Amino acid sequence: MATPPQRSGTVDTGVRDGFGDRPDRVCPAMRFAAEALAPTALRGRAVRAGRAGRRRLRTYLIVAVQAGLAASLAWLAARLVLGNQDPTFAPAAAVGVIAAALGNRTRRTVELVVGVVLGIFVGDLLVETVGTGPWQTGVIVFLAAALAAAARGPGALMTQAGGTAVLVATVTPSTPDLAWPRTLNALVGGGVGLLVVLVLAPLNPMRTVRRVADPALDAFARQMTATAEALARVDVRGVDLVLDRMRDAEPQLRQLSDAVTAAEEVVRFSPVRWRRRRTLAAYRRGVVHMDRALRNSRAMVRRIGTTLRDEEPVPADLPAAVERFGEAVRVLHREFLEAEEPVRARERVLRAVRQAGAACRQGLGFSGTIVVSQLRTAANDLLRATGVPRDEARRMVRRAAAGY
Repeated sequence: MATPPQRSGTVDTGVRDGFGDRPDRVCPAMRFAAEALAPTALRGRAVRAGRAGRRRLRTYLIVAVQAGLAASLAWLAARLVLGNQDPTFAPAAAVGVIAAALGNRTRRTVELVVGVVLGIFVGDLLVETVGTGPWQTGVIVFLAAALAAAARGPGALMTQAGGTAVLVATVTPSTPDLAWPRTLNALVGGGVGLLVVLVLAPLNPMRTVRRVADPALDAFARQMTATAEALARVDVRGVDLVLDRMRDAEPQLRQLSDAVTAAEEVVRFSPVRWRRRRTLAAYRRGVVHMDRALRNSRAMVRRIGTTLRDEEPVPADLPAAVERFGEAVRVLHREFLEAEEPVRARERVLRAVRQAGAACRQGLGFSGTIVVSQLRTAANDLLRATGVPRDEARRMVRRAAAGY
């Protein structure tokens, strides 16, 4: 049975000596803490932040170009092809498609057009009944938005229905028979917007995914490192802070799923991006399992807090295993983006399981044993994210836990 670690501001010798055969090799979590305080690390983080800012700026500039191009083409299509003398709504609809948040732009285009039709229907019906004016406009917009809400439409549909109802209530008296042209404008604008964003000037799909994946998976990996540090230092407060940060990080992984969906639309319709299909398919399979790995890791961190509060023994291999698991997340992301078989990520996952198994054999308390079990579950999720089939992942985890 391993003896409990000393409750002090430093780590006892047992925690340091457990990371390999070399007694002078420092715990990776401790090394991370020391490096984080170094000026070079601060400069490195500043450089990474600057690069991320430049990537975002490039993305926004490309979106601005897409919006301008889509607005021009939609105006020309509505004016020259449809012969509409007031094609205002066509460029507005096209820009709405470009500005749609990351996700299924095709679905959002349908929502936009349905919102327009709903707003036109309600607006035309009520203008003929109650006339126009300030309170009439309020009633028309309320009913249009209420109908969209009753149909369980998303916020985009409600906004579009209400906005179109405003136009009908305020413009129709001076411009009669506007309903059908506006509907055609919405269809043309939405179609042109999709054409621009998916075919004519598509974003680089991997850049889009990287912009969301970098902070999401980096946060996941950093919390694992911070957990390993807190576990090695016997820092209960540090574990509680990690739990709070992991809760805040969950929406980032959901955004990653939306980003992959948007990127898949691009590679499906844009011939110049077809070569990215394989990489995105791997990411699509992996995102679901990475989300599960995050949830199981959070349960593991919560149990680590109980382990420390109960003053259970903490063999050096336990924080090492948690740190190694965080490394696997970083490596997996890098290998996905480089379109490589995630061999190194699998190796790190299995090494984390072996170290957790070694800690278990050295002697753990009740909660410590549960920590090891939860780490194995999260490791299974991460192996699935690398493309390993379910039964094979379970077999690999069992063998690694036994020390093979």
